[in-house]
Amino acid sequence: MSELNSVDTEHAAAIEADDAAIAAALQEAHIPSLVLALVHMTGDMSLVRGDIKPMVEFLNPDDGLTEAQRDSVRQRALQVIAQHRDAPAEFYVPKDAELREMMDFITGQSLAEEYVEFLSAELSMHGEDAYEQPEVYKVPEHTRADFKVLVIGAGMSGLLSAIRLQQAGIDFMVVEKNHDVGGTWLENTYPGCRVDSANHVYSYSFRPQDWPQHFSPQPVLHDYFSTTADEYGLRDHIRFDTEVERANFDEASGMWHVQVNGPNGADTLVVNAVISAVGQLNRPKMPDIEGLGSFKGPAWHSAEWQHDVDLTGKRVGVIGTGGSAFQFVPIVADQAESVTVFQRTAPWIVPNETYFQDVPEGKHWLLKHVPFYAKWFRFNMFWSAAEGLLQAVTGEEGWERPEESVSELNQQFRDTLIANLEETLAGRPDLIEKCTPDYPPGAKRALIDDGKYLRTLLRDNVSLLDDGIAAITEKGLRDANGVEHEFDVLVYGTGFKASSFLHPMKIYGLEGKELHEVWADEPRAFKGISMPGFPNLFCCYGPNTNIVVNGSIIFFSECEVRYIMGCLAMLMQGNGKALDVKQDVHQRYNEWIDKGNAGMAWGQSGVNTWYKNASGHITQNWPFTLLEFWQQTRAPAAEDYHLI
Repeated sequence: MSELNSVDTEHAAAIEADDAAIAAALQEAHIPSLVLALVHMTGDMSLVRGDIKPMVEFLNPDDGLTEAQRDSVRQRALQVIAQHRDAPAEFYVPKDAELREMMDFITGQSLAEEYVEFLSAELSMHGEDAYEQPEVYKVPEHTRADFKVLVIGAGMSGLLSAIRLQQAGIDFMVVEKNHDVGGTWLENTYPGCRVDSANHVYSYSFRPQDWPQHFSPQPVLHDYFSTTADEYGLRDHIRFDTEVERANFDEASGMWHVQVNGPNGADTLVVNAVISAVGQLNRPKMPDIEGLGSFKGPAWHSAEWQHDVDLTGKRVGVIGTGGSAFQFVPIVADQAESVTVFQRTAPWIVPNETYFQDVPEGKHWLLKHVPFYAKWFRFNMFWSAAEGLLQAVTGEEGWERPEESVSELNQQFRDTLIANLEETLAGRPDLIEKCTPDYPPGAKRALIDDGKYLRTLLRDNVSLLDDGIAAITEKGLRDANGVEHEFDVLVYGTGFKASSFLHPMKIYGLEGKELHEVWADEPRAFKGISMPGFPNLFCCYGPNTNIVVNGSIIFFSECEVRYIMGCLAMLMQGNGKALDVKQDVHQRYNEWIDKGNAGMAWGQSGVNTWYKNASGHITQNWPFTLLEFWQQTRAPAAEDYHLI
């Protein structure tokens, strides 16, 4: 038994439940997280050194423990929690070596040394802010107050940028094209819209929430970002219904002159730096099909859902089987007379039985009341969603099935997903054939489901067609075989203009060069954040910062904003007016990114995907570990930039 130390206690609600209520809640516990919470409450490191060892296996949600082992942990937990209720005691803070043991325990593996600092920061055991940028606070307060920053966009990254600027005492303003905050979670209101990252990691590190579901729907996500804006008093800093039309960098002053258009007309804002937080999935993309716009009935893109159109008894045609269609088709099928889905490319479907489930009441209780349980539960989610699947989509040298799989592990991944298809669609070989992708898992965005979408395809009023579309007509559409399909309503689930970064703004940097002309349809950035020739312009969710299988995009944004705050600190501490990334540094970085992407499933397959631009260049994806992104964005290196 380790000696208990006096520590800054973990915030948890007071325990008032009786033993029976505690025992009932423990039935819903994630046992490995519970074991580690008990270590903090008892100081007993033997809990992680005994026979109970979680087994974290590829695509296996089970923890590998027997029911007898789970029961023994629950019984011990009941005793400890009841004792803590009756006589609250101090908690144990593990030493560094012990914390490493605990991490190894919950991940089911011996972690490489380089992961310990990274995961310790994410765990934030002592309440430290894992993504704060300490360098900015070394700048004199008056210097920070005189520095002006414009943030474009009040979605997830824009609010995050505003919070960090506010905490640092830097003068800032946010412009937002919509009437409210939330970005994609404000704009996308189609039926069934929900997050596909586990919610306990799809949240700001400094603002965890006891989410109602494991994967929450759009209204819950929008409420989270809306209340975040309220809690931090950000609305007074936001100009709503305002779009940036043009930004010009003035070399003489080192300032950006940003032309905006809002409710009161055009205006020009003069600022030291600009942070673009406009996202990638915010401009709907319509398909390039002959006759587009000729349909006489109601028609819309999923991101512009017409809720006033009653679909009851209607014949609905759906174009596309991407993430949005995957979510709204089952709901539309409950209302419509018929739904015909036109599929160009079948998506891989990753089964997750909790996708539509509420978080059980017992788990809510544990997250609120058991000290340190919530931290380890979030840590477990973070790790399992982080590097867990990356190797499964990494190419293996010499592997000879590039259109089927890219490695032995990727083939195992494929076989597992096909087995799920065959089980859910048993008795329908026609649907199994249509729903089996002809490309490796990971080459295109995979979709998470508990079987709801596949079961919808089995309904009598739903048809899945993959013959291709020749033209949109006044009454519906004509497929590639010349068959006419008549509909009452057409819905386009055709995605977004993901590669049109910072579109439709015009941005002029050094020598009057426009950013999109410099990119020439090949968007690139250093760390996805800085572009040479465009000083003091920084991007969140820029080129090659999208993730495919490992992690939450909020993690990336928190890393990016930490780095940007470091750039602002370096600029304010220096003798120049502006910070410009060096061209050779930018070039080497992007060669490294391209090489990394070439080794991944999405780089080896020729399948059409929004990860690529028109020329086939991977503009979206980060091909490495979360650890590597965390390490390289901790702080900027002065040698990477010109101070001008």
